[in-house]
Amino acid sequence: MIANVLENPATRERNATMYEVQPGRTHPLGATPDAQGVNFVLFSEHATSVELLLFAAANDPDPMQVIILDPQQHRTFHFWHVYISGLPVGMHYAYRVDGPQDVHTTGNRFDPQKVLIDPYSKGNNSGLWQRAGAMGGGDNLHTSMRSTVIDASSYDWEGDQPLKHPLSESIIYELHVGGFTRSSSSGSQYPGTFRALIEKIPYLQALGITAVELLPIFAFDETALTITNPQGQPLEDYWGYNPVSHFAPHQIYCVSPQEGSHLNDFRDLVKALHRAGIEVLLDVVFNHTSEGGAGGPAINFRGIDNNTYYLLDPRDRANYLNYAGTGSTFDCNHPIGEKLIGDCLRWWVQEMHVDGFRFDEGSVLSLDVNGNLMQYPPVIWSIALSEELADTKVIAEPWDAAGLYQVGSFPGERWSEWDGQYRDTLRSFVKGDPGIIGVVASRIAGSADIYQSSGRLPTCSINFITCHDGFTLNDLVSYNQKHNEANGEENRDGIDNNISWNCGAEGPTGDPQILALRQRQLKNFLAILLLSQGVPMLLMGDEVQRSQQGNNNAYCQNSPLSWFDWSQTEQNAGLLRFCQGMIAFRRNHPNLRRGQFFTGQPDASGQPDVEWHGCNLDEPGWNDPTSHVLAFTLWGQNRDTDLHIMLNMDMQPLDFAIPPAMAGKDWYLAVDTARTSPADIADPGQEQPYDQRKYHVQSHSVVVLLAR
Repeated sequence: MIANVLENPATRERNATMYEVQPGRTHPLGATPDAQGVNFVLFSEHATSVELLLFAAANDPDPMQVIILDPQQHRTFHFWHVYISGLPVGMHYAYRVDGPQDVHTTGNRFDPQKVLIDPYSKGNNSGLWQRAGAMGGGDNLHTSMRSTVIDASSYDWEGDQPLKHPLSESIIYELHVGGFTRSSSSGSQYPGTFRALIEKIPYLQALGITAVELLPIFAFDETALTITNPQGQPLEDYWGYNPVSHFAPHQIYCVSPQEGSHLNDFRDLVKALHRAGIEVLLDVVFNHTSEGGAGGPAINFRGIDNNTYYLLDPRDRANYLNYAGTGSTFDCNHPIGEKLIGDCLRWWVQEMHVDGFRFDEGSVLSLDVNGNLMQYPPVIWSIALSEELADTKVIAEPWDAAGLYQVGSFPGERWSEWDGQYRDTLRSFVKGDPGIIGVVASRIAGSADIYQSSGRLPTCSINFITCHDGFTLNDLVSYNQKHNEANGEENRDGIDNNISWNCGAEGPTGDPQILALRQRQLKNFLAILLLSQGVPMLLMGDEVQRSQQGNNNAYCQNSPLSWFDWSQTEQNAGLLRFCQGMIAFRRNHPNLRRGQFFTGQPDASGQPDVEWHGCNLDEPGWNDPTSHVLAFTLWGQNRDTDLHIMLNMDMQPLDFAIPPAMAGKDWYLAVDTARTSPADIADPGQEQPYDQRKYHVQSHSVVVLLAR
């Protein structure tokens, strides 16, 4: 039948055939094509009418056909559905939704003039998009986004499957898809895309990492910001923490998004990384969306069912509860919100072969409808207990923007966490803060004081020194204060407590002593990170001294300031070699990546798994308020080579006692960060024998001996 259909006269000549409309099925949500047409399903509990708009091309200003859904035929419970016979894959579509507008009492924000994309769309195009048109009242048809009908079933995976690396074996590399190859120095044909990242896989393999953690690749609105830099140039959302669609890869990272290349471009990347033995983890954002607060645009959720998708102030439902720091908070534990998150994760695992997820401001997933902390948040436990996600890595950023801090207490023992306490403690120690030796040892040992009592494992701690949010490693040893003037907010944005040390000069310097100290500090951070129990995570470019010129909040800097400069792989080849060597060292020594916490108990040979020292053996100085040193011995216990590690963050060189090697073995020097490349780390099998009872450890340096 053909009913409730409006044809646009402007496209009548080009599209002489109207598509036949049928009631359709109630599931699955989104646009699902088959051999005869496409089934559309949209959830809206409070809507009174829904229109489906069909566009022949992504940038057509007007729809070729408008289908008005009859509630008697096209609504079942809270699901609006319609089947369009003969509709081809590649068609572009959007919705208009109407309903009550009693915003203060119910929170509904329906506007029949606003054009909305599908929350479950697998591809979107924003060629006509103007964010201002989606704000306030008025028709935004000619400046709206469009969703794309995509067939997800036709891709040839060639036998690919998620890799399922044990978490204890993992070494994570956090990178920005666009920033990794946008520099002209990358030499990429399609810079800033998934395809360009494929070209750089040999570099990632040579580095030795086991997983990439991609900053948000869900479709987001790059035009969400309204700020300019000091030169008056507009800035854009670079990081991507403002999603508009959770099932669609970001179109800018695709080569031909108007042709629907979204899924295959990303799948090609996953398949290529898997062939290289590298897992794909996604940084996912469910705590908020790009629609922001009360003055933000209607992109999808707000116009489809605001009352369902967001946490609203019960005193005045026109106001949003803001725990994400962006003006609003997604209602993750509403059954529909929980369903969307679960459907999304399963989609990326089952259809896109993703290996895991890192949840931005994950603590928001713990909140109920009034913003209160739940003991058993449904969405968190459904993820933890899902059989479809059982082999998937799940990592929480265990805090939110409103002060909730859950390091060590994030619900669900299976979850790993970004260990912010590891970051802060190791920054303080390497900087030279005294009297924290006991805490440093706990962090290096996998943060047992945080995780062990609840039955968790060392792998629950994702150890990191730097991440996208904050200083790069180079800037951590080069700046005492943030320098965010380029963000156009008069240096007010970004945190002030960076726990950094510029080593004697703020920013770039030609002083050879300061430069040498900075090199040691860079290597110290990398060495300790890769010698620690838990799961190490490195930031893109730290291995080649990438700098953001002291900017610790480069969320809006889609520019060389944030991009990977590939010329640095040659300019800083010594640091790159050291990082590669430390990653290989970790992978060669099982005792550095244990699945269980240390016990301190001896094995059959009489040796414990770990012994702690200071400059003197068995005197770690737990209660010494002036100590800057720590040493420890990891005895092999028939599973690994014995290792003796000495950390001197004092301003003076110090002599460290060395324990006698086991019978029939001798100590060999593997690492000394005070030495210049290539003497700072030995190639496997090329370590030099060391037969002295003490080692003169230079100021601010790390030394590693191994026994064989």
